[in-house]
Amino acid sequence: NICTAQVLLAVIAGMYAVYHGPEGLRRIARRVHRHAVVLAAGLRHGGVEVVHDVFFDTVLARVPGRAAQVVAAARDNGVNLRLVDADHVGVTSDERTELLHLEQVLAAFEVSGAVLTDLDAAAHDALPEALARTGDYLTHPVFHSHRSETAMLRYLRRLQDKDVALDRSMIPLGSCTMKLNATTEMEPITWPEFAGLHPFAPAEQTEGYTELVRELEGWLAEVTGYDAVSIQPNAGSQGEFAGLLAIRAYHRANGEAGRDVCLIPSSAHGTNAASAVMAGMRVVVVACDDNGNVDLADLDAKIDKHRDRLAAIMVTYPSTHGVYEETITEICERVHEAGGQVYVDGANLNALVGLAKPGEFGADVSHLNLHKTFCIPHGGGGPGVGPVAVRAHLAAYLPGHPLHDDSPVGPVSAAPYGSAGILPISWAYIRMMGAEGLTAATEQAILSANYLARRLAPHYPVLYTGRGGLVAHECIVDLRQITKETGVTVDDVAKRLVDYGFHAPTMSFPVAGTLMIEPTESEDLAELDRFCEALIAIRGEIEKVASGAYDKTDNPLRNAPHTAACLLADDWAHPYSRAEAAYPLPSVREAKYWSPVRRIDQAYGDRNLVCACPPLEAYED
Repeated sequence: NICTAQVLLAVIAGMYAVYHGPEGLRRIARRVHRHAVVLAAGLRHGGVEVVHDVFFDTVLARVPGRAAQVVAAARDNGVNLRLVDADHVGVTSDERTELLHLEQVLAAFEVSGAVLTDLDAAAHDALPEALARTGDYLTHPVFHSHRSETAMLRYLRRLQDKDVALDRSMIPLGSCTMKLNATTEMEPITWPEFAGLHPFAPAEQTEGYTELVRELEGWLAEVTGYDAVSIQPNAGSQGEFAGLLAIRAYHRANGEAGRDVCLIPSSAHGTNAASAVMAGMRVVVVACDDNGNVDLADLDAKIDKHRDRLAAIMVTYPSTHGVYEETITEICERVHEAGGQVYVDGANLNALVGLAKPGEFGADVSHLNLHKTFCIPHGGGGPGVGPVAVRAHLAAYLPGHPLHDDSPVGPVSAAPYGSAGILPISWAYIRMMGAEGLTAATEQAILSANYLARRLAPHYPVLYTGRGGLVAHECIVDLRQITKETGVTVDDVAKRLVDYGFHAPTMSFPVAGTLMIEPTESEDLAELDRFCEALIAIRGEIEKVASGAYDKTDNPLRNAPHTAACLLADDWAHPYSRAEAAYPLPSVREAKYWSPVRRIDQAYGDRNLVCACPPLEAYED
């Protein structure tokens, strides 16, 4: 799931492997292990018992009754060790460990007289030979091709040039907002004061970071109208899960453990149902009316049927259909009257900040996508942060962590503050924007969405609008009738947008055959107009298909996107010109984006995976 995956972190790890290659990783690993071996030898030299004869990077030392003293002495010397219990201390080396660090650790154990270079020469590895890796790994050529910083830089640039990102054009992804991640917000996460802090560092060493966390939690509580916030969940879906666990724990504490039914509107994000099931609930779907709102009659019927077992309702507001449901307060009241709790999915909070507070219109709990509303990068699926915000009666059931506090729910993430390393982004965004700026951003996002809807409405049907014909933060363009009449599909339009220099909007969600468009507050009028002009021009191409001016199966829409290679080929057999394919508008000539690949058969590809690795024959002995 795009809101769950830590893809950005995986990309960073992948690039680390690309730069070092298998030889470099092996060299780093051996160095890490040797430092652990030398440390163990030094401890034994000083009469300290090393618990394990076999280890890789972590040495466990037994010092009866002295563990706290050793850890304190090391801390005074600038080194954090792990206090396992009263008798044991854990020490881990990594690629940044130097002999000086080993000397500091040995001093904390009151070991003296050890000559580390002599110990290194005499000590044997602590890895059993049977565990030593003998086969090759990272055999793909990419892990053997970029060994200088210059070569690596150019490789990264080539990858970047293949992408359509925000530095090229508007990213109109509805539901997964792609907004500006300002340099001022992003830069601090690389500072050692933030990036170099271990998640389990002693509290007295993290006072500044803790202050940042508490301020951020307080700001998020203020803008949402809730009483307490935990930033531990490190994805939107994990925030959902934490919120539902809080609801379940609340019901159990009130002697109503049997409340396990979760009502979810048919328009909901797919993660809602998945999170409810993970939290041990039974999902009951509530229908939506023709305008995309929750069907109140169906809601009443489902409440009556499951009244004694009703745990919660999960409702997205504004809805996934991109409209403000005017009955949201009434929905909350009906669920509360039946003994349930109200979970408002905060995925679309970027249409509420400064204008409305979920905690004040009836909701009990929400998760907040910091990777959307509060600027943490969303490209590639993360790293995300999905804080969970609750009213006072649920505060005791927020996620806890063994290192900090206890909670009936326990942790939902391995670290106390989840993806703490990227929290400075949202902190800086809120601090720089202030109350007026946050409100203005929301208003701008709503205005931009309605501007797009009005400009596109004469050319494409806009599927859902509220009273007065307005949308919230996103609009859904309906191509289903166009497809029926012309054969041009939503895929055709999405691929053709690439030729115009735009990433496609969200396709076929929440309604098949539609495009969900969300402009955000980051785009100015000129860029909105450029995007509208592209879609309007595509509508003109669709008309040519309908009129017969373009062939139904061989036209710029069906063949999009057009690569430089296909346009430069000697054989151009299409009934439209190369210029029509590559430069459909004069503005495209100014900054042409060239797609690196032609269109693929997506459905076929989903069912027939193709390995990009060397052929199997390459692995033969």
